[in-house]
Amino acid sequence: MTTLTVALLQLDRPEPDLAASREAGEAACRRAAALGADIALFPEMWSNGYHSAEPIGTVYRHPELWAGRTRVTRPEGEPAWRGEPIAVDSGYVAHFRALAAELGIAIALTCLERWAGAPRNTLYLIDRHGRLVLTHAKVHTCAFALPEAELTPGDSFDVATLDTAAGEVRVGAMICYDREFPESARSLMLAGAELVLTPNACDLEVNRLAQFRARSFENMLAVAMANYAGPGWGHSIAFDGMAFGPAGSRDMLVIEAGEAAGVYPAVFDLATLRAYRRSETWGNAFRRPGSYASLTADGVGEPFVRVTAEGRAAPR
Repeated sequence: MTTLTVALLQLDRPEPDLAASREAGEAACRRAAALGADIALFPEMWSNGYHSAEPIGTVYRHPELWAGRTRVTRPEGEPAWRGEPIAVDSGYVAHFRALAAELGIAIALTCLERWAGAPRNTLYLIDRHGRLVLTHAKVHTCAFALPEAELTPGDSFDVATLDTAAGEVRVGAMICYDREFPESARSLMLAGAELVLTPNACDLEVNRLAQFRARSFENMLAVAMANYAGPGWGHSIAFDGMAFGPAGSRDMLVIEAGEAAGVYPAVFDLATLRAYRRSETWGNAFRRPGSYASLTADGVGEPFVRVTAEGRAAPR
C-alpha cells in the first residue's frame, strides 16, 4: 500500500508578526515531520493570521445593498491588512524552504503575498528538497466583503508534480472560498490533480463540510483542508475521493478535527485511489463539455446580480 500523509496544521491564529508566525509555524512543521507527514498544510494567510484593519466579512461600504451592515470608509493611506506582505524571495519564505529540506517534507505555506498593486492571498507549495513547485493565489476572493475585496485575485488553477517519499503526486490547491465553486475542483481534476490542498479561514459548519465532501466525490480527488483552531472554527477535514468500494457505498472521511489546536495527520492510500480513478464513472469519464457552454459565458442574470463591496459590478 502506497500511503501519503498530509498533516492538517489546525493552529491558533498568530498575530500579524512575521517572527511569531515563523516560530509557531516551524514548531508545527517539526511536529508534522515527527508524525511521519509527507506534507504540512497551513491554514489560510498564515503569515499574518488573516488579520485585517476591518472585520472580515462583516463590513460593507454599501449597506443599501447589504441589509444590516455598517458603512465603513477607511482613511486614505491606511492599509486594509495588518502585517507585512511577503514576497516569494523574502527571508520568510526562504526560512520555510530551508526547513522543508531539513525535515524532508513538503510545506504548503500560506501568506499575504506582496504583489504589484494590492497584495494576494497565496499558497506556496515547497517540496521536500526546498524547491518551490507551485504558487496558487486565491481566485475567488470575497469580492462582496471588505477588506478581501481589495486583494488581487489569482487567475488560474494549476497543478504541480510533487516529489514525496511515497513517489510523485499531482497536487493542486484551492483557498477557502475557492472550494465553494465546483469549477475550481473540476478545473484541478481536468488538469490532472490527484490531491487538492485547501487552506481555510472561516467556520466550517455542516453545509461547507458537505460541500467539500462533494468536491472530492464528484472529481475522485483526495482533498485536505486546514482551518484555524478555536470556538466556532476548527473542523479541519480530509476526504479520500473514493465513494464506493467492494462492499458498496463507503464513507470517504479520512479525518475530521474538533475545534482544538493540533496537528492532525490525514493518511491517503494512493494506490487504491489511483485504481479507483482508473475504473469509476465520475471525474472526466462521461462528461459532455459541448453541453456546458453557459459555464464559461460572461454575464450574470437575476436573481444573482451583485456589486462588490466597493460598489462595482461583481466580477465576471
